[in-house]
Amino acid sequence: MGKPDNHPEVLDSKMRIMSEDLVPKILAKQKEGGYWGKPEDFYIHAKYKGAVWQLIVLAELGADGDDNRVKKACEFILENSQDRESGGFATFSSPKGGGDHNKVLPCLTGNIVWSFIRLGYLDDQRVKQAIDWITKYQRFDDATDKAPKGWPYDKKKTCFGKHSCHMGVVKALKALSEIPQQKRGNEVNSTIERGAEYMLAHHIFKRSHDPSQISKLEWLQFGFPTMVDTDVLEILDILSRLGINDERMKEAINLVISKQDSQGRWKLDTTFNGRMQVNIEEKYKPSKWITLKALTMFKRLLR
Repeated sequence: MGKPDNHPEVLDSKMRIMSEDLVPKILAKQKEGGYWGKPEDFYIHAKYKGAVWQLIVLAELGADGDDNRVKKACEFILENSQDRESGGFATFSSPKGGGDHNKVLPCLTGNIVWSFIRLGYLDDQRVKQAIDWITKYQRFDDATDKAPKGWPYDKKKTCFGKHSCHMGVVKALKALSEIPQQKRGNEVNSTIERGAEYMLAHHIFKRSHDPSQISKLEWLQFGFPTMVDTDVLEILDILSRLGINDERMKEAINLVISKQDSQGRWKLDTTFNGRMQVNIEEKYKPSKWITLKALTMFKRLLR
């Protein structure tokens, strides 16, 4: 709505986020150690109920990063998922402490960095190290160049194959877009430029080598939260947040417009309901979250 952070309605809304509905329900299921379920099942074996996924959802819902329960969750992830050598985030812990060096993933790193920044951890040295991981290791090539060798590219082929993983690109851009412009250094700006061009070359949801073909049909279905997946709306939201308004976004923008109903709303096409700690909205029904994201995106593009 464009109201300042100290506006009474904004302050009241932030307070209610922590006391009503989804956020308190999620936090009520948190264990004393800051995790959900079993501590070792923070990512893969507890999709989408483990600590990583709750951190993403809490950040999406606007949870207060100063809340002690939220801080416990953040510290748990930093202690158990962050690779102490590289700063990236891993799907499993290492017996030596921190995240497993050989299990670091680009999409996971992007998602967690984005969540931490949303929750007020931008100036934390550990988060800065994770941002450095993104600027150093994130790829933006499309099988036009020879794939890089060495760590981490020689590991998980679905993430580090012959071309960049789209999810890794999107989540890296999402993380970096959350950094205030005045706090972005040269490496961050350069990475944003390369990542944005990668998505624009694909016209957001097309194949760069054949723009008549859709990359993934699932990207045409809007969901909230997207977790490790993505969709056209999320990518447009990220690019518009970065101040990008390019002709190559036009098809994607028209797609979003075409999905608006007669009352100006957008519905929830896809969901992880039944697999998360709490359900968020109802599938195939008008979605406040999707509608908010669409209208916010259009508002930026019309500035």
